[in-house]
Amino acid sequence: MSAAAYFDVDGTLVGTNLIPPTLAYLLNQASPLDSARRFGRLLLGTPALVAAEMQDRRLFNEELFSHFRGMSEDRMVVLSAEVYKNVVKPNLLPGAKDLIDQCKRAGMRVVLITGSLDWTMAPLAEYLGADHCISNRLELKDGYCTGKLLRPVVAGPGKATLIVEDARAHGHDLMKCHAYSDSFSDVPMMSVVGHPICIRPDARLRKLAEAYHWATVDISRRTP
Repeated sequence: MSAAAYFDVDGTLVGTNLIPPTLAYLLNQASPLDSARRFGRLLLGTPALVAAEMQDRRLFNEELFSHFRGMSEDRMVVLSAEVYKNVVKPNLLPGAKDLIDQCKRAGMRVVLITGSLDWTMAPLAEYLGADHCISNRLELKDGYCTGKLLRPVVAGPGKATLIVEDARAHGHDLMKCHAYSDSFSDVPMMSVVGHPICIRPDARLRKLAEAYHWATVDISRRTP
């Protein structure tokens, strides 16, 4: 395949951000007390999350996933299936699978690139028929999450580097590749391909897309 289609997930293919899946993990621990403690710590940490979001998407990801510290790998595996079923799949945009199917019929390799966790994304990638998924991974020690993300962190400008590396490794011509996103924070990753395409663009991305004549795709409904 000479080209790939790189898809952001949260807000682009799925109508949620990282917060709802995170809440689903935190609120469904083995004991109600543990769930309450984790939720309480998240609430107390909200100012830090807001500050990180304003400063750097990578810092936001690291701060958010620090709340997974102490969760067992076994628990994460069980919860990931529930989070996909109850949070991710119900919010999948109606035309998302149709768009990915179109890319595959065009002979493109489909890659999801997202700040979400690999556990959460694995069933989505399988359902959509994606060829690969580049996602965040939690560090494990003795079967428990340390609260740290393994490098590289998938966020912000770092996604552009990951796309370039993936394209090089698979022999793709970046000028023939597509990149899909909803967020202005993903402009770096959209700028390294020949075909940047917006889905549900936020206000800043919409303005940029209009200035540079980037295409916009509507997947709010299935293709007839």
